[in-house]
Amino acid sequence: MFKSGFVTILGEPNVGKSTLLNALINEKLSIVTPKAQTTRRTIKGILSTENYQIIFVDTPGILKPEYKLHKSMLFEIDESIKDTDVILYLTTINHKINEKAKSILQKSNVPFIVAINKIDLEKSNEKIELLKNLIKEELNTENIIPISALNRINLDILIEKILDFLQEHPPYYDLNDLSDSNLRFFVAEFIREKIFLTCKQEVPYSTEVVVTDFKEEEKITKIYATIYVMRESQKKIIIGEGGKMIKKIGTLARQDIERFLNCKVYLELKVKVLENWRNNENYLRFLGYRLK
Repeated sequence: MFKSGFVTILGEPNVGKSTLLNALINEKLSIVTPKAQTTRRTIKGILSTENYQIIFVDTPGILKPEYKLHKSMLFEIDESIKDTDVILYLTTINHKINEKAKSILQKSNVPFIVAINKIDLEKSNEKIELLKNLIKEELNTENIIPISALNRINLDILIEKILDFLQEHPPYYDLNDLSDSNLRFFVAEFIREKIFLTCKQEVPYSTEVVVTDFKEEEKITKIYATIYVMRESQKKIIIGEGGKMIKKIGTLARQDIERFLNCKVYLELKVKVLENWRNNENYLRFLGYRLK
């Protein structure tokens, strides 16, 4: 009997959703940074064996929207829930359950699992058990699993629990596929990750990356990408004195892209200003975001 189905990963920013997806797939698909709101779009990660295929859907963090960009992120969450077979709500020992998430879980007609992440940072088993009991009362569920995505603790137990809820079904994707996103998407995400890791304050949140050209040649893949910012002052920061910052971003991103594509890469970056793009529907659509 072969099982197959979709599992949507929900949670607040910075609880480790992307780290969990990468650990489950054993491949870096979602970018990971210490900053909140790194993930902006849904990303599918496909885990296949000879007995099952689980399509995990990493979603943006649940937040209170301040910009139209945030509304697009919440729309992505709502859309991912519509056709899911299981909801995996991720929290940590220090997080309370988000009210929007609570409402989603209580109103949903599909089963849900609560995973308490980062238990490797908590020495007190008593505190973990206390949180499990609180979640059990608040959400009326027994499906609570303490895990550590970073250290791969209890991930096998989590997968077994997910399989309990999946139905017999042929695979939705080829068994060798890891995702349904194209290479341009991942390249843009790797570049954006390096901006988050190298730039400070508001700058990372004000940037978006678009791959404008992708040429696969015999000995090298040539990639051209544009980094969009909201203000001229941010453009100067991204470029840096004497072009040092953009060179650093490009070098770090190219190293990740070469590992991902398993080939030599030439990467050229440009920076352009799209004033206040986070609150402009036309700009958001141009950058590939979905809106209601």
